[in-house]
Amino acid sequence: MLLDTASLYFRAYFGVPDSVRAPDGTPVNAVRGLLDFIARLVQDHHPDDLVACMDFDWRPQWRVDLIPSYKAHRVAEEAPAGSAEPDVEEIPDTLSPQVPMIEEVLDALGIARIGAEGYEADDVIGTLTGRAAGPVDIVTGDRDLFQLIDDRRGIRILYPLKGVGTLQITDEALLRAKYGVDGPGYADLALLRGDPSDGLPGVPGIGEKTAAKLLDAYGDLAGIMAAADDPASKLTPTQRKRLTEARPYIEVAPKVVRVAGDVPVPDVDIALPAEPADPERLEALAAQWGLGGSLHRLLLTLQR
Repeated sequence: MLLDTASLYFRAYFGVPDSVRAPDGTPVNAVRGLLDFIARLVQDHHPDDLVACMDFDWRPQWRVDLIPSYKAHRVAEEAPAGSAEPDVEEIPDTLSPQVPMIEEVLDALGIARIGAEGYEADDVIGTLTGRAAGPVDIVTGDRDLFQLIDDRRGIRILYPLKGVGTLQITDEALLRAKYGVDGPGYADLALLRGDPSDGLPGVPGIGEKTAAKLLDAYGDLAGIMAAADDPASKLTPTQRKRLTEARPYIEVAPKVVRVAGDVPVPDVDIALPAEPADPERLEALAAQWGLGGSLHRLLLTLQR
C-alpha cells in the first residue's frame, strides 16, 4: 500500500476540526486525522507493506521548465534563482507546522517514509509501483495517479470519497465506464483536457468528453496527432486546427503529466511494523502533541 501522504494530510486537515489541539494549543488536526486514516486503511485492507510517499519537491523545476504554468498559482514564495530549494507552496498557516510532526510520528512508528530530491510523491509512487512484485493499492485523492491502474498487475487506486471510510476502488472497469480509457489512456486524456488545479492548460476547445472520443477513435496521443497530420482522417477542421496549434504544448506535456518511473528511491524496509521503531520517542511525541486515541487506535491495529 502506497500513501500519497500530502493528499491525505490535506484531506485530514480540512476534515478534522481545527479545535483538535495539543496541550499547548498547537493544532494537530492533520496529524491525528492522518493517523486515523492509516489505522482505518490497515484495518480494512491488511497490507503487507506500507509506504508514506512524500513530496520532497512539490513543483520540480524540470516540469516547470517544460510548462511554466505548472502549479504556478500555488506558489507562495519563489525560491531564489539558482537555488536548489523548491518554491514554497501555499499551505494553510496551521497546516504547515504539522507536516514535520507527521514526519516525526511516522518515523517513530517505523512506517516507511520515502521521497526523492527533485521529485513529487507521484513519481515515487510510480517508481515503487513499477518495481512491485505483487498487487499494489495506491491511496490518493489525486486523479493524476489513475494512469498507473493496471488490472493485470493488480494495481488499483483507493480514492477517498469521504474520509477513508468510503473509498472508490478504482480499477480499469471503473476507468472505462467513467472516462472511456485505461490507465495509460488516462494520462493522455488529462493532457488533452488540461487540469486547472495543476496549471495544465490542455488543448483549447477539447474537453474531457471530446478527448475520450478522440482516444477511442485513434488509440493514443500519437495516433491523434498522426490523424491531425493526415488530411484524410475524420477529424473535424476545428479539431485539426486546435490540435495543430497546440502542438508545442502536446510535445512537452507528456513528460510533465506522466509520473516518473525511474526515481532514485532509497532501499528501506517497507514491511508494515507490528511494533513502534522508537517507542520512547513515540510516547514523548504523543504526550507533547496530545495524540491520544488516534495513536492508540493505530498501534492496536498494527499489533493485530
